[in-house]
Amino acid sequence: MAKVSTPVAPPDPDTPRVRVWDWLVRLFHWTVAGGVIANLAFLRHAEGPHRYVGYAVLAALLVRIVWGFVARGHARFASFVPGPRGLTAYLRAMLARREPRYIGHNPAGAAMILLLMALLATIGATGWMMGLDRFWGVGWVETLHEVAANMLIGAVTLHVIGAIVESIRHRENLPLAMITGYKRAARGTDIDHAPAARRR
Repeated sequence: MAKVSTPVAPPDPDTPRVRVWDWLVRLFHWTVAGGVIANLAFLRHAEGPHRYVGYAVLAALLVRIVWGFVARGHARFASFVPGPRGLTAYLRAMLARREPRYIGHNPAGAAMILLLMALLATIGATGWMMGLDRFWGVGWVETLHEVAANMLIGAVTLHVIGAIVESIRHRENLPLAMITGYKRAARGTDIDHAPAARRR
């Protein structure tokens, strides 16, 4: 017998909004987005500007990593990094169109963020290495840098598609939320994993 997908209830206009993304998370997100677009679309062959934009993105990544361990709420890694079982369960729910709405990152989004961070770190590290005398012209460094950059393009594409799909599924503008910092408060079956939320 075929499963019938559960329709997503329309948002209640009376549901209050809550601050989910702090200013540092939003600044990191748009700094990285702008830097990646600039370096991959416009500055790929402009050595000086490409390098400095890359350093800016790498610096933003390092700040975000530190913030992920010391911040409170949804910015904290402990609030959204999924385990294998949680990720698998969420992906199955997605395929059945029964995934719950998360106030912060859902498990699939969280896994994508970790992948994006790993790719950015690889690109930044190899880019820095390519400017050192020791690694100047070393083939594997240049190859890894290029491969990671191409993988980043694919991952960013999936990330954008995922944000659009989730925005439609849960009737919530996720790109706008990353600008304002606000989303609808949890209600019904929504999941709020922020440490501060668990203490309330």
